[in-house]
Amino acid sequence: METAHSRPQSLWKNADFLKFWCGQTISEIGSHITRDGLPLLAVLTLGATPLQMGLLSAAGSLPVLLVSLHAGVWVDRLRRRPVMMAADAGLALALLTVPLAHFLGVLRIEQLYLVAMLTGVLAVIFDLAYHAYLPSLVERDHLVEGNSKMAFSESVAELAGSSLAGILVQLLTAPVAILVDSLSFLASLLGIAAIRKPEPPPAPAREVASVSQELREGLRFVFSSPVLRALAFVESTHSFFGSFFGVLYSLYTIRDLGLTPAAVGLTIAMGGAGNLLGALLAAPMARRLGLGRTLLFALLASAAATLLIPLAGGPMALVLVMMFAAQLVGDGLSSVYAIHETSLRQAVTPDRLLGRARSSVTVLTAALYPLGALVAGALADTLGARVTLLIAVGGFFLSALWLVFSPVLRLTDHPLPEES
Repeated sequence: METAHSRPQSLWKNADFLKFWCGQTISEIGSHITRDGLPLLAVLTLGATPLQMGLLSAAGSLPVLLVSLHAGVWVDRLRRRPVMMAADAGLALALLTVPLAHFLGVLRIEQLYLVAMLTGVLAVIFDLAYHAYLPSLVERDHLVEGNSKMAFSESVAELAGSSLAGILVQLLTAPVAILVDSLSFLASLLGIAAIRKPEPPPAPAREVASVSQELREGLRFVFSSPVLRALAFVESTHSFFGSFFGVLYSLYTIRDLGLTPAAVGLTIAMGGAGNLLGALLAAPMARRLGLGRTLLFALLASAAATLLIPLAGGPMALVLVMMFAAQLVGDGLSSVYAIHETSLRQAVTPDRLLGRARSSVTVLTAALYPLGALVAGALADTLGARVTLLIAVGGFFLSALWLVFSPVLRLTDHPLPEES
């Protein structure tokens, strides 16, 4: 497989990327404010019931399943930069309705459902367009550095956004916190609007195709490519078993390990710190080990670190050390894997299929997550949370087989795009 070996210069010298990156960093922090702020608003301001909180959560997650595939088609048909700008504008306006309705005294939980669903749809569209746009903003040799910087921003947002949300809600009320997020999307929009590098037009369609035909083309390309197919199966396996931790983590840490809510928050914060570390280490690790070996090492070592979570026990000091180490090392290596997985997928996918290639995997993983959550609940009722989490870690180790029996392991650098 042919590879590109030219050594890239730093993206610190790329003014257009820096505009995009700065806007995105602000927007990511704002998004984390809303992630925590909307539920707090529902509880503190509207007195939402548990059922209403469940409906609010579902309203925000449904768009991934409902619109991802079709959104991928439209992202491939259009220029991605205007799509991102339109999504940012829509996100800002949708969130702005929340503090406006509150100040007018007409805010209701039904409005939060609609806002959660609309922002979920727009966030899916933006995410697909952003991943498809990055290879046209920077050279393909810069993809790892670009994705590393974006991952760094996401890690900063994870650490700062949640803390800032709590502070804003406590000092200024939840509606004002949502207003801050609305303004953050305007910052992202302005950063994208300031980019001067022209975006190439979408590739002309080879024939007049319906949306369903284009959907099938995207799915066929992903699952006919040995590289993309392996990456998709790894991500899907991780989504299924990762849901075990999503469902059981709080229950296990508080009931089984006896951690306080504050201690649980600290362990999660260590994961954010690990993501920061992973963003810094991703490129050096690939230069030393090669791309394929880095992906396999990050996958296996992350699973090994995560094993500390179900094995945690003994004195509370030891429990905390094991949990902190699991989150710091496990999330850090997961970040290394994610950065190189994203860069590899962008590198091998022709530009005209970037949106559909990502949306195909997004829908698959989104569908497997709730299935895994149901399995986790049933297993935990029978075997207990600790044993169920041990099974999940075993699934993480098994996911590495998709890489072992694929061409990915032999890659030393990012290959050129495959023909569709």
